[in-house]
Amino acid sequence: MPDSSPSAPYALSDRFQNIVAVARSALGDRLQADALADSLGVPNLGVVRPRDIRDFPVLLFLDEQGLGLQMTGKGAPGPVRAEFVTGKMGYRREHGGGAGQLVAKAVGLQKTRAALHIVDATAGLGQDAFVLASLGCTVTLFERNPVIHALLADGLARAALNVDCAAIVERMRLLEGSSIEWLARPGTEAADVVYLDPMFPHRDKSALVKKEMQVFRTIVGDDEDSAQLLAAALENARYRVVVKRPRKASAIEGAEPTTRIEGKSSRYDVYAIRALPPQ
Repeated sequence: MPDSSPSAPYALSDRFQNIVAVARSALGDRLQADALADSLGVPNLGVVRPRDIRDFPVLLFLDEQGLGLQMTGKGAPGPVRAEFVTGKMGYRREHGGGAGQLVAKAVGLQKTRAALHIVDATAGLGQDAFVLASLGCTVTLFERNPVIHALLADGLARAALNVDCAAIVERMRLLEGSSIEWLARPGTEAADVVYLDPMFPHRDKSALVKKEMQVFRTIVGDDEDSAQLLAAALENARYRVVVKRPRKASAIEGAEPTTRIEGKSSRYDVYAIRALPPQ
């Protein structure tokens, strides 16, 4: 289960202090906004219209639909949320193709009936983790950026209240802090599979078309320690490590993938350690 607290568990670094603030609509939860601003150590602007804000490029914005990451200024795209009940993830939950989905194939769900424990070490908005949990896996999620962590915690808390999603969310545990530190800790529970989807250095500005990517670049930047994360994952995983990459991107520096599973725009680099338990 995720932490039910509406706020992120650790404050933003100094580099974000002039980038993001907390705000809400008239229907947004005031107590949640207050707690979130205090936790992150950022300004709380109260009730505002995002298009009227000029001092902060991005808002953590609360309205009647929950918490969203909202770019400011006239013509900015709508909020980015961790949404599991409706929209794309709701459709995928109902019509997603089960174990035939690429992420499920990469993890190895077609080769085993075992209930795998997966560590999603770079959870982001939790979409792949939710798919894997919907297929019966137990998923431990890490998201070290406190703004994205707050979005994910809010999305999981809302999904836990939905009758169709509650059982899935029960198999998801959102933890705070760095997955690298957790993986390297002596006595850490071994994961069957470690799943990585790091942000990579992106030079092609024409590809920044999705609003999620626009906001993520502002808040997250690139994951410069991907090689270190891969090495830690390979030390911890029992059966395999799976890395999601853009289809034409290079592999993460370090060990060579055992195999690759390609889709239209992305691929999964699979690092096999030992055979999965038989069906």
